[in-house]
Amino acid sequence: MIEQALADLPGLPAGFWRRFGAALIDGILLGVVNAILRLVLGGLGELLALLVTVAYFTYFHGRTGQTPGNAALGLRVLDARDRIGQPIGYGRAALRWLVSLVSGLVILLGYLWMLWDPRKQTWHDKAAGSLPVRIGY
Repeated sequence: MIEQALADLPGLPAGFWRRFGAALIDGILLGVVNAILRLVLGGLGELLALLVTVAYFTYFHGRTGQTPGNAALGLRVLDARDRIGQPIGYGRAALRWLVSLVSGLVILLGYLWMLWDPRKQTWHDKAAGSLPVRIGY
């Protein structure tokens, strides 16, 4: 039943390069904002930059399933577990961000996992029960 519902999602699983491009756009946006915070606020800016990053991914993935980088490249992160095809919500979006740190710490293995996973899911997608899909184009 879940497999059929996933097959009916509005879009195909997002590929590596599209996801990489979206992450690059988000990284540039956050890098500029966080650099300004660090420059203006010094040590307090470090903490605030971390909070801005967590809030950015939690808000966008939790509410709409799209960060600005995702939107620019026609991606949306959808629920693949409970409310299939809907945004994952704030709690699971925060979990997804936290596990993305682990995905990167282990020589990027968690990110590269999507290259051989049948659903093209990374470790943080699996932990949060999410599936990034292509939409629009």
